[in-house]
Amino acid sequence: MNQYYVYIMTNPSRTLYTGVTNNLEIRTWQHKSGEIPGFTSKYKITRLVYFETTNDIISAIAREKKIKGWSRKKKLDLIKTINPNFEDLSGEWLNT
Repeated sequence: MNQYYVYIMTNPSRTLYTGVTNNLEIRTWQHKSGEIPGFTSKYKITRLVYFETTNDIISAIAREKKIKGWSRKKKLDLIKTINPNFEDLSGEWLNT
């Protein structure tokens, strides 16, 4: 069974990026390494601060779009529900 992740990453300035992937570890590493040109490499988005899982890609994409449409405050409140200190949740499984 496939698993999909909706995730939010940030940087020290708390610029937020919301994405969806089927491999959170690889995708997080790609962001951290700056491997993918664009917004996340430009703003050095390297800290995974929130994620949720689903088995349905359509639900994952819909959730990503919903979160992207939220206000900054609502996104920050969502992150704080599981990660009030904005710790890097990938720290235990990515050694970067």
